[in-house]
Amino acid sequence: MLHSISYILFTVLFMGQIFRIMSYDRAANERNAIQGLKLLDKSLKWHRLDDGVMGGQSETLHSFDGVLNFSGHINCNGGGFTSIRSAIPGGLSSDATGVRVTYVGDGKTYKVLFSDGNKSAFGPSRRSPSWQTDLPTKEGIEETTTISFESLTPSLQGGPVDTDAKLDPTQIQEMGFMLSLKLSSGKPNPVETYGSGIFPFSLKIKNIEPVSGDCSAETSAT
Repeated sequence: MLHSISYILFTVLFMGQIFRIMSYDRAANERNAIQGLKLLDKSLKWHRLDDGVMGGQSETLHSFDGVLNFSGHINCNGGGFTSIRSAIPGGLSSDATGVRVTYVGDGKTYKVLFSDGNKSAFGPSRRSPSWQTDLPTKEGIEETTTISFESLTPSLQGGPVDTDAKLDPTQIQEMGFMLSLKLSSGKPNPVETYGSGIFPFSLKIKNIEPVSGDCSAETSAT
């Protein structure tokens, strides 16, 4: 009897996950992208990509009111990440060595992502790595962080990977912000800087600008 009940529950949960995967409309998310901020005078248009693409139940609610608001809720039941990303038409200039980001967080550790724009670059079937770094935040404090491209970690299948590939700034066609149960090292994001169960999150991005020349990683608070 208990075996039968367990089997039924497993089947219901599994079918629910399959339904969420099939009903997740990534193309619609891209069509409904929200314009916000500029990079090299290029307008950025942000769409969401949540763990629903793999059957999860987390959700992003992003908006722009002079500040790019990346917020929503994480549901750790069958998932564990939310993200927004924008295309960077034409890539960055060849002398770009990093980016400088100004933001206000909620005490959680987010990630900043870069890729060549391959549609599978952040998904389970990707073939080229995404390049990631952690973005720790202090609740309610405005901070500015300089991210050196040389400091980024190449990632495949949700974890770091050894590769001879180098990040060419002219080939960066997409960037994103993510809150995930894993850090860029592949290690778990601690409960203290992530959360548990079902919980809200909020990251406000005020500015993104390219950096050339010396690009030492640094963070300042105002």
